[in-house]
Amino acid sequence: MRLDYEQYKLVKEALQERANLLEIAPHLSSPLPIMLPVYKWFQLPYYWAGIKLYDLVAGSRCLKSSYILSKTKALELFPMLKKDKLVGAIVYYDGQHNDARMNLAIALTAARYGAAIANYTEVVHLLKKTVSETGKERVCGARCRDLLTGQEFDVKAKCVINATGPFTDIVRKMDDHKIPNICQPSAGVHIVMPGYYSPDNMGLLDPATSDGRVIFFLPWEKMTIAGTTDTPTDITPHPIPREEDINFILTEVRNYLTPDVQVRRGDVLAAWSGIRPLVTNPDSKDTQSISRSHVVHVSESGLVTIAGGKWTTYRLMAEDSVDAAIQAHDLKARPSRTLGLLLEGARNWTPTLYIRLVQNYGLENEVAKHLASTYGDKAFEVAKIAKVTGKRWPIVGKRLVSEFPYIESEVRYAVKEYACTAIDVLARRTRLAFLNVQAADEALPRIVEIMAQELNWNEEKKKEEMKAGKEFLSTEMGYKPRSEQLNDTTEINLSPSDVDRYKKRFQKFDEKNKGFITIVDVQRVLESISVQIDENALHEILNEVDLNKNGQVEFSEFLQLMSAIQKGFVSGSRLALLMKTAEETMDQRDTIPVDRSGGGV
Repeated sequence: MRLDYEQYKLVKEALQERANLLEIAPHLSSPLPIMLPVYKWFQLPYYWAGIKLYDLVAGSRCLKSSYILSKTKALELFPMLKKDKLVGAIVYYDGQHNDARMNLAIALTAARYGAAIANYTEVVHLLKKTVSETGKERVCGARCRDLLTGQEFDVKAKCVINATGPFTDIVRKMDDHKIPNICQPSAGVHIVMPGYYSPDNMGLLDPATSDGRVIFFLPWEKMTIAGTTDTPTDITPHPIPREEDINFILTEVRNYLTPDVQVRRGDVLAAWSGIRPLVTNPDSKDTQSISRSHVVHVSESGLVTIAGGKWTTYRLMAEDSVDAAIQAHDLKARPSRTLGLLLEGARNWTPTLYIRLVQNYGLENEVAKHLASTYGDKAFEVAKIAKVTGKRWPIVGKRLVSEFPYIESEVRYAVKEYACTAIDVLARRTRLAFLNVQAADEALPRIVEIMAQELNWNEEKKKEEMKAGKEFLSTEMGYKPRSEQLNDTTEINLSPSDVDRYKKRFQKFDEKNKGFITIVDVQRVLESISVQIDENALHEILNEVDLNKNGQVEFSEFLQLMSAIQKGFVSGSRLALLMKTAEETMDQRDTIPVDRSGGGV
């Protein structure tokens, strides 16, 4: 009974905090319907009872009531779903938010209420003093280091709160190196795929995968996010997504999508790993069991530690931590006022705010919606510093990359929001690195250039930022440049008919049967069909497939490319698309229509 009651309390707290989150940051958070597909009749009442209990616990804070769908209606709302053996589905509502912007909004709101905040700062060690009355040591501050300059400084305090997530035990051992660890870090990998993998406004949840883990499949920022894994990991500030975890998610996604949708490894636009700080309660008799809620602990020297928990309950975690600090250190404070306190950007936000941005500044509709949902009522400040495009429309707002609504003025505004590096802009002020790493790589040089203007970077610093940005994208975000998606070991696994078909296509370019093509061959064919492509762009396109980097694409390399495309390892190859389009155009041109050949019957 006690376990059931504890779970009830945990769920009820989370649902109350979820409702508060939607109220205090309506521009950053919103309800999202999530579908549970059901493939066995006996599961329908089982899941239905559980979801209805979820609604009941939420009470008046329930976002929208859950409901059952027939097989036909489920496929209508989620047409990518696998039809075989589907008996129906259950839809419930949960909350979704822009986590990086939410984190920033909380920090900026705290600063406006008088908090001193600092990023790129780490604790070197804790400061302690001996209390004369008891002879015991008490924590009285921390020695900190500025990671950008290397400068160290002391911060004195009546109370120190350790709220460092996965790094909880590192700080605890600064207080007492003998204590056992309470944090059991777990890695969760997520991947982002094109938006066509899911409907615009319906998520998918599989509560029981092949190995018992939960997999979700959600629309996010006009893309599709899928996850997650749950693997024990070491503590690191730079977690890396493992290929086996990416493939596990892809395999589970295949199990739920219709065979018409080919789930390809090449469609993974970004991948990253996060660390969950699962904890055991040091005050509990059973120190081996994982706590499903957050844990607040006060050490003998007065260090307050808050660990565990989850994003949704961040406010309650902070309130419990401060309450513990007040009690342990006899601090004077008024009751908490954070429940219902609007976060940065929320005060004057309305769902139609983006229309004023379009009307007042001449922004594109998509860009205006993005700014309104990202910055709330602060979107006007971003629009004010947007440069004129020189076009008839839009009047202002030059995009960083054409397919995403991020504009250059956001980079300048990011510096006002404490952005210190290009990575901050790519991943923590915009979400570009999480949505499409190739687009992020394309935007990186312009981001560095704009930040250099704002922060007076010299050429050496700009090179450092470029290098750091590229390393971040390639290691932490799963980026492989197009030129590295193929390699010398890529196997050719094609049928004889496929080889013959691709040989004919290749020979359209390789007119003299050299066995390879160069940029000259491609230019000749493009000119013959009246297509113009910049020479530098052509060099780049061929270089993606030129594995031995000898300035030409050999037939074997072309077959490796087509084989990789068939297997789903590579998608969006510009050379493959260019050659296919050119072949089709040439074939159409060579075919003589009946009405121009003298007629006939």
